[in-house]
Amino acid sequence: MPKKKNGQTQKRKIGRHIITALVENHFGVLAHVSGLFSARGFNIASLAVGETEDPTVSRMTIVVEADDRTLEQVKKQLNRLIDVIKVVELTGKDFIDRELILVKVKISSKTRAEIIQIVDVFDAKIVQATDQTITIEATGDQQKTQAFLELLEKYGIAEVVRTGRIAMER
Repeated sequence: MPKKKNGQTQKRKIGRHIITALVENHFGVLAHVSGLFSARGFNIASLAVGETEDPTVSRMTIVVEADDRTLEQVKKQLNRLIDVIKVVELTGKDFIDRELILVKVKISSKTRAEIIQIVDVFDAKIVQATDQTITIEATGDQQKTQAFLELLEKYGIAEVVRTGRIAMER
C-alpha cells in the first residue's frame, strides 16, 4: 500500500535485490521459500539452488524486485522458517556474481568468423556447431552476459537458456 506524505499518495521505490539463504538440504524447502515470495505478490526474477561444501546444506540465491519494506518483511519471515539457517541480502555489499548462458545463434558462411571473434573476445566457448547454428556457452556477471547477448542479436538468436544468478560475499 502506498504511503501518504503531506496528504499525497507516494509510491514505494521498487528495486532489484539479491538474497542468499543457507537452508537445510531436504525435500520441501524450496517450495516453502518460494511460497513466501509469491504470497507477497512479487516475482522471483532468478532463483538458483545448489548444495554447499556441506551436503546437508544448500545455498539459495534469489533475485527479486521489491520495495525495501516488503523485502524486510520477507527476510524476517524467511529467518523464521525452521529449515532456514541464515539469510543475507547482498544488495549494496561487495559480492561476486555469475550466471551461465547457453545461446544458439544462426550462422552463415559470411557471419561465422565474426561470431567466433565475439566468442573469443568474451572468453566464451563453442559447445556445438552445425551448418545453420552455433551454440555458445558464456559465463560472467549480469552486465557481461547481457552485453554478449546484445552483440549476438544482429546475427539472429534462435534460443537462450540462463541458469540465473549465483552470488556470494567477497
